[in-house]
Amino acid sequence: MPEEKVLEALSKSKFRSSKHLTLKDINYVKEKGFKTIEEHAYQFINKRLKPAYIANDGKQTPWRGHPVFVAQHATATCCRKCLAKWHKIEGNKDLSQEEVDYIVRVIMLWIRKEVK
Repeated sequence: MPEEKVLEALSKSKFRSSKHLTLKDINYVKEKGFKTIEEHAYQFINKRLKPAYIANDGKQTPWRGHPVFVAQHATATCCRKCLAKWHKIEGNKDLSQEEVDYIVRVIMLWIRKEVK
């Protein structure tokens, strides 16, 4: 599973591996359920990462306020530069549905591991 491999690589990054959900984030995930969190992830990725041009790329993902935001920084799915570096998903084009699905799978896998 490519998502598992990328999470393993990210775990070796001091910066990426230092990101964790707070107790408040974990409780939010448990309260809303994984399906709702996944829906939120799709909404955020489609709005903030999918377009070919993002005016504030590199600054579009908040550091906190939602478990998906924390997960994006932990999984290097926070901006186009990180997507290119860690996931080999190049910019200058709209993300395909396949790429969006992959990003959400990576985010959700990380969140599930954090909630356990």
